[in-house]
Amino acid sequence: MSFDAKAELSAALVNDFSLKELVTGGFHNRIASDINVYPRIIYTELKNADDLYTDNQPQSAEVRFQISIFTNSNTVSKETKIAKEIDRLMKSIGYGRYDSQDLYEEADKIFHKAMRYKKSFFKEGK
Repeated sequence: MSFDAKAELSAALVNDFSLKELVTGGFHNRIASDINVYPRIIYTELKNADDLYTDNQPQSAEVRFQISIFTNSNTVSKETKIAKEIDRLMKSIGYGRYDSQDLYEEADKIFHKAMRYKKSFFKEGK
């Protein structure tokens, strides 16, 4: 099965006015282009695999993403609001959250909230 989940997620993020206002450091796939601007979102595709086979043909695919919110001491107060907006957005495009962790990166003095989502895509006509 072929589905460009990254393109769907990227479009949803950059077209969400509420998130664009909050996330002044932008939305990045895997690596941020400017690591000095906060808050920022980095999204990473964790899994994109065929699933549920019938007659050796995949009938669905499972996709998983990690959405990471990075803030510093000046912007950490926005973290909860950003997380709620991310959750709203992801649910609106069919993803369910299965994990969330509050982390602190001691070496860089950066707050990192990692949120993980998954979604199943079904073959057309199924």
